[in-house]
Formats: sequence, structure tokens, C-alpha cells
Amino acid sequence: MLFTIFVPGTVAILVPRWLLGGFAKPPSGVMIWIGVITFLIGAAIYFRCAWEFAVRGLGTPAPIAPTKFLVTTALHRYISNPMYIGVAMAILGEAAIFRSLLVAEYACVMLLIAHIFVVLYEEPTLQRQFGESYEEYKRSVPRWLPRL
Repeated sequence: MLFTIFVPGTVAILVPRWLLGGFAKPPSGVMIWIGVITFLIGAAIYFRCAWEFAVRGLGTPAPIAPTKFLVTTALHRYISNPMYIGVAMAILGEAAIFRSLLVAEYACVMLLIAHIFVVLYEEPTLQRQFGESYEEYKRSVPRWLPRL
């Protein structure tokens, strides 16, 4: 729970707030609804995956308390990094709500950093931890674009 408050909370709430100079009243219109829906879907994706990590993996999204079992259920059946996608969607929702190109650009930078982290740290760590079962998972589930 602390990891979710501090890491995704910082990435998805505090940094966009800082980029916007605080959260002023958003302009009215259809973009606010698109943004709210996008934000809520992104948050739901993140929390659903965090739940799977706790219940199925017996761990957390935090590298200091990783899962004991490889999580391949729920959204992880379709895409190997749904949590990052959920956080990016939440940020893009905020970009729509506040009509901020800067926040949208930040979401892209966040995904680039996540990609580098996944390739250089997460995937090698999971390979060492889970061996052939992770290798098979990697072959059958795409990294970023879901196969439906």
C-alpha cells in the first residue's frame, strides 16, 4: 500500500500537479469527461494489477518486496506491463482534464523511462527469478501492445 501511495502517487498525481503549477479548476467541456474516464480506467488498471500481485503473486509491485510467483493472470494475460500503461493512462487523463500538452509529454517520457527500466532491470530480474516459465511467458505475451 505504501508503494502505491508513494511511487504511482508521485508519478501520476504529484508530478503532473507540479507541472501544472497546482490543480486549478479545469475548463468545462467534453475533454474533462474524456479525461476523467481515462484517468479512472488507468487507475483501475493499476489497482487491479496491484491486487493480482498481492493475491496471486504474494508480493507487491515494489522491487524491494517482489512477488513470489509469476503473475500471468487477469490483465497480465494480454500484456506484460499493464501497470505502467494504467499509470500512463491516468496521466493522460489529467492532460485531457487540464488541457495540458506538457502533462501529455510527461506521460510519454514516463513510458520511455518505464521501457528502459523494464528492459534493463525488470526482465533480467524476472528471468533469473522464474527461469523458463518467464521465458515462455515473454514469448507468448507482448510487452506493451496487447494481443487480444
